[in-house]
Amino acid sequence: MNPIVLIPARMAATRLPGKPLADIAGVPMIVRVLRQAEAAAVGPVAVAAGDPEIVAAVEAAGGRAVLTDPDLPSGSDRILAALAVLDPAGVHDAIINLQGDMPFVAPSVLSACAGLLAERAECDIATVVAPESSPADRSNPDVVKAVLAANGRALYFTRSTLYGDQPVWRHVGIYGYRRAALAAFNAAPPSPLETREKLEQLRAMELGLSIWAAVADDAPISVDNPSDLERARAHARTLS
Repeated sequence: MNPIVLIPARMAATRLPGKPLADIAGVPMIVRVLRQAEAAAVGPVAVAAGDPEIVAAVEAAGGRAVLTDPDLPSGSDRILAALAVLDPAGVHDAIINLQGDMPFVAPSVLSACAGLLAERAECDIATVVAPESSPADRSNPDVVKAVLAANGRALYFTRSTLYGDQPVWRHVGIYGYRRAALAAFNAAPPSPLETREKLEQLRAMELGLSIWAAVADDAPISVDNPSDLERARAHARTLS
């Protein structure tokens, strides 16, 4: 396989405007994400940016960025638009979609996601899960839970409470798409289950696309609001 890693990012985040450029120990968050993706060495890396300020920050750090329409409705739309600019000939047959708000994601997690596509011909979309961090995760609607078969194939994703003694997997929003799967996903309208759960991966499942999950040791810090940002800054101080 010949993967490319694309990182969608835009300034107009509802809960933390301007978060791609949020300073974390002297480094913009989007640059930290870029560095982690580069360290994974699964393929070339680029940022699919919704704003020129993001492009400028990435290029100042020696990275590559593509300016996309700021009004695109989702990250998957943004990476497809960037892909059309970066690879119109279709050289890259797998696309790793890394969220721009995971400044400390382990490079090994990206490698595992890409590895699923290489190892399993039946896998249309690869993703990542991690063990629950506490029993409270089971009833927290902000924690997306993945229901997996024993072999790692995803059966469902939900915000609802899960019961029983089986492990509960937190979904980590990293995806690896085969190129045809990404095109099919983006061409389809939002599905009924997607609308009900507010989880776009359910659109893929309703289309019949097969999703498989790699297991990470723990969920990476994801920066969605000011308190998350402070947690990320505190973590960065432990690394210096």
